[in-house]
Amino acid sequence: MTEKNKDIIGRDIEEIKNSDDNFSEFNLLNAHITEKRSLIHQGGGPIAVQKQHDKQRMTCRERIKYLLDPGTDFFEIGTFAAYNMYLEYGNIASAGLVTGIGKIYEKDCMIIANDATVKAGAYFEITLKKTLRAQEIAIQNNIPIIYLVDSAGVFLPLQDHVFPDENHFGKIFYNNAKISSYGIAQIACVMGPCVAGGAYLPVMCDKYIIVEGASMFLAGPALVKAAIGQEIDQDTLGGATTHSTISGIADFHEKDDISAIDRIRTVVNNININKLNIFNKNKSYLKPRYKASELNMIFNPIKLNPYDMNDIISRIVDDSSFYQYKENYGKTIICGNASIGGIKLGIVANQKTHIKTENSGIQLGGVVYSDSADKAARFIMNCNQDKIPILFIHDVNGFMVGKDAEWGGIAKDGAKLVNAVSNSTVPKITLVIGGSYGAGNYALSGRSYNPNFLFSWPSAKIAVMGADQAAKTLTQIKTAKMGNLSEEKKNEIYNEIKDEYLKQSESTYAAARLWIDEIILPSETRDKLIYTLDIINNIKSIDKPNYGVLQV
Repeated sequence: MTEKNKDIIGRDIEEIKNSDDNFSEFNLLNAHITEKRSLIHQGGGPIAVQKQHDKQRMTCRERIKYLLDPGTDFFEIGTFAAYNMYLEYGNIASAGLVTGIGKIYEKDCMIIANDATVKAGAYFEITLKKTLRAQEIAIQNNIPIIYLVDSAGVFLPLQDHVFPDENHFGKIFYNNAKISSYGIAQIACVMGPCVAGGAYLPVMCDKYIIVEGASMFLAGPALVKAAIGQEIDQDTLGGATTHSTISGIADFHEKDDISAIDRIRTVVNNININKLNIFNKNKSYLKPRYKASELNMIFNPIKLNPYDMNDIISRIVDDSSFYQYKENYGKTIICGNASIGGIKLGIVANQKTHIKTENSGIQLGGVVYSDSADKAARFIMNCNQDKIPILFIHDVNGFMVGKDAEWGGIAKDGAKLVNAVSNSTVPKITLVIGGSYGAGNYALSGRSYNPNFLFSWPSAKIAVMGADQAAKTLTQIKTAKMGNLSEEKKNEIYNEIKDEYLKQSESTYAAARLWIDEIILPSETRDKLIYTLDIINNIKSIDKPNYGVLQV
């Protein structure tokens, strides 16, 4: 007898209020992100692309496309890095560096490729941060790294932003050494200039390929002449022939980009990567019972109306099947088990409906209370005990405040949740679909808590608090020092502060600074999560968690 699945969740879209209005608002946001993404993919623009082609070189995106297995996708990370950050220096598309994961002979590989069409591939501070994040993802998920090097080095007008600090240029080489010690393969292909400190990167990799016409040296001809008076041309100093026949640094000397990329593929194919999946995968999984496109219709991204998070989860998980943990306790956070793409996982998500409690009180949707924090902490520990990944879905206003909350021990229970997230050792994926405010961001595995991947929808807002509350607070502080002001002037100050705060809360602002890995569209969510879980399945082992001292 076939048992009926009693854990099916979700509602038909016809049962959800204002779904057409929600869809219209989301379409505007999605179109904006899609348009900006398309412009970013053009790199430095058509003139810069033509200059690259005139050198008989491919652009970095052309190189990546040829490198990956035919017909497979490139899972890009950090597309919006540097977005609107360096306007005084021009368009710094994707921070002049394209990073992401793709398959080479069916092996997941992290690709880190300089975009020579953007400021000659020069490194800004955010370029370094993006490189380090890509290396971190490779370490966390135990996947090889391919470096496609074509860079003029640091962006000299901002050299003080990229050189001496803990997470500046030197950390890349530190990571090169550590990654090698972990047994994770690194392959570097120098396809253009590779100068100054950047020259250490290919030399510290397991395999080093150099292309005819490319060059690598610690100091270029001009600096050599200035330093020691020696006159020498670039190719003789550090060209492909020099490093493949005289210094012996390069392992392979290839005639052009195509030959070099073919060599990379051959090298990857000869690495014995032991693919032992740590998580069981049911390959006969069922799709959700609802359409992915309906994720654009559940809530209004502008008006921020209450909604049932189960309607989101039902359109992401296999068969729309999700069984809740402590369903009737701590209801402002939903915890439960499901599978996505055949891989079992736990889900911790904010419930956005307002909850009527047993004592006739009201708990506000999206707010973390003592009971919900306590429940989520215990569920996270359960996931570690069961050795399953955790998906955190953010639409959180923060922790409850006020006398009742403080007397009830909200700080203690919040600390317990933060402890559980901090010391969790199973892989974590974070998805921000709405607000991610204050300590709520921390408690649900924000950037500081090392999730394996962190995505957001275009509707995400990431900040210490909501724009309205922040603007009111800052307006009060500012106007208190300005004497008697008219209401009109106070409103003007309030609106200026609020507009700036709204700008700083936007998903593109967060993505530019790599507070999130990638902005994804709602309809892409399930496919991205399936791919992400498959990448996570490359890890070798899961350490036993140690939670230290917990407040009880």
